[in-house]
Amino acid sequence: MKRIYPIAVIPGDGIGKEVIAEGIKCLKALSDILETLQFEFQLFPWGSDFYLQTGQMMPENGLDQLMPFKAIYLGAVGDPRVPDDITLHGLLLPIKFGFDLYVGLRPVYLFPGVESPLKNVTEGEIDIVVIRENTEGEYSNIGGIVGIEEWTLAIQSGLFTRKGIERIITFAFEYAREKKRKKVTSVTKSNAQRYGMVLWDKIFKAVSSRYPEIQTESRLIDAACMEVVRNPKGYDVIVASNLFADILSDLTASVTGGLGLAPGASFNPLDKTYPGLFDPVHGSAPDIAGKGLANPIAAILTAKLMLDYLGEEEASGLLLRAVSQNLLERKIRTIDLGGRSKTSEVGDDIVRILYSFR
Repeated sequence: MKRIYPIAVIPGDGIGKEVIAEGIKCLKALSDILETLQFEFQLFPWGSDFYLQTGQMMPENGLDQLMPFKAIYLGAVGDPRVPDDITLHGLLLPIKFGFDLYVGLRPVYLFPGVESPLKNVTEGEIDIVVIRENTEGEYSNIGGIVGIEEWTLAIQSGLFTRKGIERIITFAFEYAREKKRKKVTSVTKSNAQRYGMVLWDKIFKAVSSRYPEIQTESRLIDAACMEVVRNPKGYDVIVASNLFADILSDLTASVTGGLGLAPGASFNPLDKTYPGLFDPVHGSAPDIAGKGLANPIAAILTAKLMLDYLGEEEASGLLLRAVSQNLLERKIRTIDLGGRSKTSEVGDDIVRILYSFR
């Protein structure tokens, strides 16, 4: 009996189209290898080109169209012709907010075969999971701009609720317990942001008391960034607000091989009525789009996170093994990792490795 998963595919902009194609290639190979697993992909051509044609990043009923799917697989969004706030608030945030995908999961790992730019760090020594609060905080669309010229005034407000903070911190501890991780670090800026961040600190302390077996620490965002560079081995699970986790996920990726290896997932672990959203951390990189230079591994590892979400542990494990072997062999890799291979060649090699497991 085949398990059939309908997947909405939004390739998006720039290199998104290229890397998402390689992820789909790997998923199709897995469905062939395992036989009991099948994906039904439906393409949605939303993004910046769609905006330039229609004035919208996605149709008004876009969420209704996505509702029937088990997951959404997205490449990247962003185009120099469209302001970044439009791409973010027109597509990504409506999906996360509208479906209440409050968990942002962004793991990074220093794979064998990949060199860190940091000294005295060897393969496997960096293994960090950044957990991002996805549906409120600094990205809440609260505020406005009034006045003209020198009288212009902008107000930007962050929204922090007890429910929102408590559930993401609880998820971080539950994740650490399930994965047998030893420490959870909370990152805020409560010395400067006296309301939302102070509330966050209080709730973190209260929730952490329920998990005495797990080490805890609280850091300010500036000190946390310094420590990611100075001593990344000191981090395990990091939980932070929408903005701070966004910053930290890029920084942690930079010390483990770059954004070409950084996957991302957004989901609601308590309610799978709505589809999860799976997109790599990197952007659309318009400067290299269409040249076959983009590293597809972040998108392929993102597909691995999607398999985890769907409960397909065997397929997830096989895909991770294949990516790990590709990186360890150091033969087929894109320019960001010091290689000369094209995007599609990396995908083909990972598919080759997958079939070798048969």
